Amino acid sequence: MRRSARLGSWAAILPAVVVLAGCGSKPAAAPPLTIEDLPPAVVQTAKKRFPRATFTEVFRKPDGTIEIRGRERAGKIRELLMHPDGTVVELE
Repeated sequence: MRRSARLGSWAAILPAVVVLAGCGSKPAAAPPLTIEDLPPAVVQTAKKRFPRATFTEVFRKPDGTIEIRGRERAGKIRELLMHPDGTVVELE
């Protein structure tokens, strides 16, 4: 009987432990970037590559590169992936 009593108490405690272990808070996300936050070399390169585009979205990738998205007057979406020093990694 003692064994079944111990087993029963573990059966009641285990789900609570599992639930509480999964209730950790998420790590704080990095604040979103704006065009004003970018290094001048990145902004100059983006304007040089696509002078007719209006850039509205900026993302910093985990590897440190910066992705900028914008739209040209004709509606074509442009994306640039650059290093913080302004060198282009990829453009679309």
